[in-house]
Amino acid sequence: MTPNSDPDSAATPDTRPEPATRHTPPAVPYGTPDTPRIAVRGEAHLEVDPEIARIGISVSARGKDRREALADLTRRNTLALDLVKTYGDAVERLETGAFTISPELGRHGRGERVRTYHGHVHINAELTDFTALGELTTALADLDLTQVDGPWWALRPDSPAHRDARRQAVREAVQRAREYAEALDTTLTALVELADIGAEDTHPYALAASSRATRRSAYGGGPTEDEPAPLDLEPQRQHVHAQVNARFTMAPPRL
Repeated sequence: MTPNSDPDSAATPDTRPEPATRHTPPAVPYGTPDTPRIAVRGEAHLEVDPEIARIGISVSARGKDRREALADLTRRNTLALDLVKTYGDAVERLETGAFTISPELGRHGRGERVRTYHGHVHINAELTDFTALGELTTALADLDLTQVDGPWWALRPDSPAHRDARRQAVREAVQRAREYAEALDTTLTALVELADIGAEDTHPYALAASSRATRRSAYGGGPTEDEPAPLDLEPQRQHVHAQVNARFTMAPPRL
């Protein structure tokens, strides 16, 4: 502390002006009398044939001996896979999903006494030939302890139907904006904004629709002397939905 300092005196406040903060004006979502804007939404709804069909195949085995159950499961799994592969190019994708083999304990008695063993293998197949699909599902359902689920119809993610829907939605937005401008006896001058707000709303994969012809061919018996007639499966039409928001400027109308 210096000799001339006063400990009881208050500190002199800083009176320097704070720097001015620049505020960016928010974007104006509307026009002005000189450049009026039109905001519209364009939508498109298409109904098209499916491109692919998926089925789920569940192969099961059961036995008192673990190795015996596993051997039966392996044999039936191989039989199902070989059957699917005989359809060649009609099958676009074939893959094995979950595999389980688990013991079932006895309900009575003490201790961990295994009553039987259960084995399951799940197979996923994707087909593009719907004639072969009916034949394959029938043949699979005729196998011993084999369950077939599906089919689930879908479009490919890169299907041209999605592109067609988006283009149609844009054209519809432009046409709607022109009609508004014509109602004011003026014309459009420029496109200000085009926003994709969810151009696709189909039902593939997790949103796939089930077939009305067959939802499930439950456990079938073993092969018989006379093969069953193939199922007649009618592909379910797919709905493609596209939406866009568009903003245009127009020449000032005379009101």
